Amino acid sequence: MTLRQKRFASARAALTLVTALGALAGAALVGAAPAGAAQQPTPVAPGVGYEEFDIPAAKGTAHAHVLTVDLREPHVRLDLLYPGAVAARATVSQQATAQGAVAGVNGDFFNISETQHPGVEATGASVGPVIASGRALKAAVPDGQRFGPALPPGTSTEDVFGVGVDRRARMDGLSLSGSIRTAEGRLPLGGLNQYALPVGTIGAFTSRWGSVSRVRATCGTDTDRAAPCSTDTYEVTVRHGRVVSTADTPGSGPIAAGTTVLVGREAGAQQLRKFFTGEQVSVRHRLVASASRIPYLFALGGYPVLAGGQPLPGLDDRASAVRTAVGIADHGRRLVLLALDGAPEYRTGLTIAEVASVMRDLGSVDAFSLDGGGSSTLVAREPGAAAVSVRNHPSDGRERAVPNGIGVFSTP
Repeated sequence: MTLRQKRFASARAALTLVTALGALAGAALVGAAPAGAAQQPTPVAPGVGYEEFDIPAAKGTAHAHVLTVDLREPHVRLDLLYPGAVAARATVSQQATAQGAVAGVNGDFFNISETQHPGVEATGASVGPVIASGRALKAAVPDGQRFGPALPPGTSTEDVFGVGVDRRARMDGLSLSGSIRTAEGRLPLGGLNQYALPVGTIGAFTSRWGSVSRVRATCGTDTDRAAPCSTDTYEVTVRHGRVVSTADTPGSGPIAAGTTVLVGREAGAQQLRKFFTGEQVSVRHRLVASASRIPYLFALGGYPVLAGGQPLPGLDDRASAVRTAVGIADHGRRLVLLALDGAPEYRTGLTIAEVASVMRDLGSVDAFSLDGGGSSTLVAREPGAAAVSVRNHPSDGRERAVPNGIGVFSTP
């Protein structure tokens, strides 16, 4: 029996109405329909539809909120939702409203806390690579520095979901390629606007980072997020191609346009100590796709769960939770955005293995898991409304501030 058949079969059951959780910060909450109720998709914009339905799961009924997006519709496009800086957070509804999106879901896992490093400021920055409107914003942190559940075998923090300039969605990997050039030679660049740098490297921070402290970039190791912060660090500020200042520890505050702050740890710090005020320095960086030769309009991190119509081997089939995912169908021309409801009646959610199965039942050939739990949020405009509303019940009882999301935009 397909998911849609199950959905209409369950609609015949008379189940209890979910209690609304009240208004959410940043947007009005639209209460979930009666459990099991079958609905036809509601148009949000040309090529964009919304629906909700129950999903029978191993640990209880889950309730799904789903957006379908047809990229063959010329007035529809996807882009990154974000608060304007890498190291910043806002609710999905706030981000969607500020950018004029008609719908969207939350995005990547992120540096949510720093209990392992007392006194170090959590950056709020996401784990994986990010591209917005064709511009590379950040690269991936080392695998051992990520927040979120364990990665499925064979995946990494460099995995992304994105849409290319050809208007086709795809899963890929994005790695950082960069260098620091001086009169003495060239040094490799180990990071770009990341909350965690690989041990022994130099990372670049630009105006797109924001104003949050850069100390977190030198904490932990490539394999142990909880490892102590490095005691061997150095920072060099380059403005318009010349060194203007140096410091023994990473700083904070806004980074002006035309300025790059280089942060080094261990061997990287030792290299930066050779730089001197007035020295000419050129910093270059780009994100390189592992599979596609098509430039990306937007991309964000998470991890794949379905590829070529088959679930990835080794997906967790025990831990159930509220989830968010995006599926790709019709050769990248149609998307399925899913966020589960976090109301108490549905909070058992799905396992990652169940997410892969559900996305396949919804027609996806490839699917990508995004941040879940209290972050899971789906927003969409009501017919005739000027702003989005939150369609699911976030499990925190209110929207959580997150670093990014997938935005659906409709132009006249």
